[in-house]
Amino acid sequence: MTPDDETQEAVFRALADSSRRRLLDLLHARGGQSLTELEEEFAMTRFGVMKHLRVLSDAGLVVTRKQGRKTLHFLNPVPIRLVHDRWIDKYTEPQVATLAGLVPLLEGASPEEG
Repeated sequence: MTPDDETQEAVFRALADSSRRRLLDLLHARGGQSLTELEEEFAMTRFGVMKHLRVLSDAGLVVTRKQGRKTLHFLNPVPIRLVHDRWIDKYTEPQVATLAGLVPLLEGASPEEG
């Protein structure tokens, strides 16, 4: 397994859990949240939220930065984009192009007319 494969495997494992996906959604909506702010959104212990953040951090999906006494958490969208480019985009492009070509036909125009 190559390092890229291992990285993407960690991303898929991290995304497999609904609590971790919710954490990513919260950080997407507003980056730079502290552990205290994030734990308020969950019915789990502080330790549980920390554990999920660790998995996300290990997968490269969350980065942290110290600001004074606080540690702030931010979404890193790059690993998700890499997964998208490798696993989603290449499989959806032909279908999307085909559907886009059908629009003029369904609307009564020839594809050459646009």
